[in-house]
Amino acid sequence: MINKVVLVGRLTKDIELRKTNSNISTCTFTLACNRRFANAQNGGPTADFINCVAWRQSADFLAQYASKGSIVGVEGRITTRNYDGPNGKVYVTEVTCDNVQLIGSSNRTAPVQNVAPSSNQTFTPSNEASYSENDFEDEFSNTPSLDISSDDLPFY
Repeated sequence: MINKVVLVGRLTKDIELRKTNSNISTCTFTLACNRRFANAQNGGPTADFINCVAWRQSADFLAQYASKGSIVGVEGRITTRNYDGPNGKVYVTEVTCDNVQLIGSSNRTAPVQNVAPSSNQTFTPSNEASYSENDFEDEFSNTPSLDISSDDLPFY
C-alpha cells in the first residue's frame, strides 16, 4: 500500500516551534495550495488548506527560515489521529512531513534555502521561479484541434 503526499503551497502564518517533553522539535502549519482551475461561481482562484506537521530538523528549519507567505514544498504521508475534546471525539487528518523544502519566500530579497531533514548538508541558495496565473492554464487549451473522421480511427 502507498501513502505518499507531495504538496507545494504558501504558508498561511508564521511557524511556531514547540518542543516535546523529550526536547524534540515540532511544528504544525497550514499550506494554501492553489487548485488548477478557477472557481466556477466567482471566477477567482481557489485553494485547499492542508494541515501539516513537521518534526526534528524539518521543524527547526521551517521555524528558522520560513515565514507567512513562503512557498514550501512538502513530501510526506497522510496520518490520522483522534482525541477527546470538550465536545466529544475530535478527528484530525494531516500530512506528516518527511522532507521539507523552502522554494520561495514572501520577502523577495531574502535568499531561498534548501534542506533535506535527514542530511547534514549546509544550506545553499537556489533560484526562485516566478509564476503568473496564466502559467497554470490547461496545457491543451491552445493546441489546434485535429480533423479526424471516425473512419480514420482503429476502433469505433
